[in-house]
Amino acid sequence: MATLLRTPLFETYKEHGGKVIDFGGWELPVQFSSIKEEHEAVRTKAGLFDVSHMGEFDVRGPNALSFLQYTMTNDVSKLQNGQAQYTAMCYENGGTVDDLLIYKRDENDYLLVVNASNIEKDFEWLMSKKPEGVELVNVSPEYAQLAIQGPKAEEILQKLTDTNLSEIGFFRFKEDVSLAGISALVSRTGYTGEDGFEIYLKTEHAEKLWRSVLEAGVEDGLLPAGLGARDTLRFEAKLALYGQELTKEITPIEAGIGFAVKTDKEADFIGKEILADQKKNGAPRKLVGIEMIDKGIPRSHYEVFKGDVKIGEVTTGTQSPTLKKNLGLALLEKDFTELGTEVEVQIRQKRLKAKVVASPFYKRGK
Repeated sequence: MATLLRTPLFETYKEHGGKVIDFGGWELPVQFSSIKEEHEAVRTKAGLFDVSHMGEFDVRGPNALSFLQYTMTNDVSKLQNGQAQYTAMCYENGGTVDDLLIYKRDENDYLLVVNASNIEKDFEWLMSKKPEGVELVNVSPEYAQLAIQGPKAEEILQKLTDTNLSEIGFFRFKEDVSLAGISALVSRTGYTGEDGFEIYLKTEHAEKLWRSVLEAGVEDGLLPAGLGARDTLRFEAKLALYGQELTKEITPIEAGIGFAVKTDKEADFIGKEILADQKKNGAPRKLVGIEMIDKGIPRSHYEVFKGDVKIGEVTTGTQSPTLKKNLGLALLEKDFTELGTEVEVQIRQKRLKAKVVASPFYKRGK
């Protein structure tokens, strides 16, 4: 049996009652108190996540931009120094290699943040496309990453720094920010549908910063949060998870992240032909929200039917902690994706009624 990987914060989990699981080869906390409690804390106050399992690659050199333009679906040329961008990498057939963030640190100097389960695959893929004049280094072991998310995130983090965090706009970042005396890259990004920050720092300082942030947030109701709440939060906000909403068989257009696919950018990119056709003429499938009419919870990979015809499957589903409804995201044939369309979900031995509803299920401030 393979040994599970651990983040630099592993030893701190038990202090907060962390219940660990195998997540893509990593031993990570699914919850500390309870998923519902942690979810509610992020929606109303703040939660702190250890996301040090994520992967980081440095991309540098005179041909760094042209390399990224060719391998990424978004228009990397639009990035300014200190700005982040959400994008995807695709295969020639339009299927997704991964979705990721790109941070532009300087001219010809970028940091890529990829999904933990895809680190090796992504690195090999990029290496196979890398031209002369590009230096590509997997720096994942050097980085820890914390995410503080929720309406009180800025207020809490501000207690630990002299840098004015309100000056860091959405999808912007600052480097060399001193947090409790620790140098970090602080980015106004996240995966919960709430305001907040993702913090990149050297692994050896992770434990000290984790404790400092939790201490700073005690009076504000900050809770350590695990993968369970991270999943329910991102699900309500319809943020794609690789392996569920995105796979090598699912294109970014089908998964609803067409905004990160710029088929009109000047540079050619891998998968452009298929993706341009899907953008223009519509993809054969579409990711939609579904709400159960009958009693039951739609789970990942449950089949969805219209009459006796299978029309797709659930990618993610749960009882929404915020809305208290049994909801799912489902990838359906486009003819069955109109709002209000009644469908049936195969839950164990029964087909239970559901309907197509508007998504995202949750938007901040609404």
